[in-house]
Amino acid sequence: MFAIPEQFSAASKANFEAQLSLLSALTNKAFEGVEKVVDLNLNVAKASLEESSAAAKQFLAAKDAQEWLTLAAAQAQPNAEKALAYGRHLAGIASGVQAEFTKAAEAQIAETSRKVLELVEEVSKNAPAGSENAVAVLKTAIGNANAGYEQLSKSAKQAVETLEANLNTAVGQFTQAAPKATRAAKK
Repeated sequence: MFAIPEQFSAASKANFEAQLSLLSALTNKAFEGVEKVVDLNLNVAKASLEESSAAAKQFLAAKDAQEWLTLAAAQAQPNAEKALAYGRHLAGIASGVQAEFTKAAEAQIAETSRKVLELVEEVSKNAPAGSENAVAVLKTAIGNANAGYEQLSKSAKQAVETLEANLNTAVGQFTQAAPKATRAAKK
């Protein structure tokens, strides 16, 4: 008679521990992502400072306006390529963190669903006669919730893939436009 409350208590405790574990894992992944972004930004800032100093020296050494414009045009292409590389790297970091989040969440949800189904099976064994319909409804609700999550997960993955494809398309278009702008500036 007391087995059902004990089972729910044990299941609740296990669920809480699993959620705490998931939260810890997601927090660690988030910090890793932030660390990668900070490292990227520090490297970019350092390189940019060095390159700006060298470019400033070249601009100051220019003898006339035409030479100055030629130098400015020559700087446009490499700077555009560096900005694109930065964007790609940043998108890669974000995509990697998102993938880790998705993987951890999917594993947690699968494990929780498995445990809930086990609990329902165990409770249904000890359920009083006539409660079969209620158990069936509960199992159906759990199945529907799992199906809904799977659809949401697929939709989120498709959205991320679409975002990455659009970013790659934009980068490609910008890459093609940058040399044209450089040639136009040289004229």
